[in-house]
Amino acid sequence: MTKIAIIIGSTRPGRNGEAVARWVYENASKRAGVDYELVDLKDWDLPHLDEAMPAAMGQYAGEHTKAWAAKIAEFDGYLFVTPEYNHSTSGALKNAIDYVGAEWYNKAAGFVSYGVFGGARAVEHLRLVLSQLQVATVSAFVGLSLAHDFENWQLKPTQQQTAALTPLFDQLESWSTALESVRSASEQDEDEAAA
Repeated sequence: MTKIAIIIGSTRPGRNGEAVARWVYENASKRAGVDYELVDLKDWDLPHLDEAMPAAMGQYAGEHTKAWAAKIAEFDGYLFVTPEYNHSTSGALKNAIDYVGAEWYNKAAGFVSYGVFGGARAVEHLRLVLSQLQVATVSAFVGLSLAHDFENWQLKPTQQQTAALTPLFDQLESWSTALESVRSASEQDEDEAAA
């Protein structure tokens, strides 16, 4: 069964990200044939990147890095819930992405963002970052406006935003499943090279 992580990309006290991620999860969990799981960066308490070797080498020293790598490796795709801070994503999310390498490769990602302008610039930044990690990002995304989708800082998404989750889920599930053959071929090539 295809497995997709909904990654909460903010660790700030009073963050909106947890409410947004739970809304996404409630809608995603109604879908058949795919398993969605909430992954909260706040629970991982990753320090600022402290690995001596580049992530692409796959030689992780820290136990926190090994645990994070194992968690990321479990999934076929990712749905990032990201705030927009200063025209980009959060430092905590960028740090978490940078921690590991091959665990992200040949998988798919989608986005639900939020901010003054719906978080679109955070999503565009993440697309660039993830392309370097061989992650295929889907075109559909949901951008929540702090002015229109929140009331007194509480999430109140419009019906249009809830409806917009469907094409996002459809694309993300399709690409996550399709890339399984790419991952299998890549693993086979690695095995043959090691033999």
